Amino acid sequence: MTPSFEKVRQLLRQLPGLGHRSAERIALHLLVEKPAKLAPLLASLEAAAGCVRRCDRCGSLAEAPLCEVCSDPKRDPGSLCIVEQVPDLMALERSLAHRGTYHVLHGRLSPINGIGPEDLNLTTLEQRLRDEPITEVVLALGNDIEGEATCHYVRECIHGIRDTIKVSRIGFGLPSGSGLTFADPATLRSALEGRRDVGA
Repeated sequence: MTPSFEKVRQLLRQLPGLGHRSAERIALHLLVEKPAKLAPLLASLEAAAGCVRRCDRCGSLAEAPLCEVCSDPKRDPGSLCIVEQVPDLMALERSLAHRGTYHVLHGRLSPINGIGPEDLNLTTLEQRLRDEPITEVVLALGNDIEGEATCHYVRECIHGIRDTIKVSRIGFGLPSGSGLTFADPATLRSALEGRRDVGA
């Protein structure tokens, strides 16, 4: 293959979820088979890079200070669902199971990888707990060791600010270590409906 093609393939391989073969197929598709798709894709990526940002309140994707969920007056302001990453929020939105608001941590505690509380989106969460009429927090985090540790830490933060907030954890119909993004909408609805109180 040409050096230019190889460079494109290597850059594509750096994207999450793309291995050697997938990156090669995408590069071939864009550069050889369907080059007409390349210009609109590049234009869209450039435009999105200039306007997509993190929501000031929840940390999700936005093109204004607040995302669509945070600016929706029909959302229940008393119910807050905390997720690890934006794709988890997207999966829950597709399930139509949560009609409250969200908060994206942008990670989870992982001492082995050097990720501590200061690396998570907790400062904004603490401010929201003080300022917003939140009565229940649903922890929709991973069900592995790191997810459990993050749940415990976040629960302690919540009760340290307002111990009257009910904290619950989603039930899981997923194998241990699976994330929300791999669950179908029905499983996510069931997980939210089957949430359990994690107490004080």
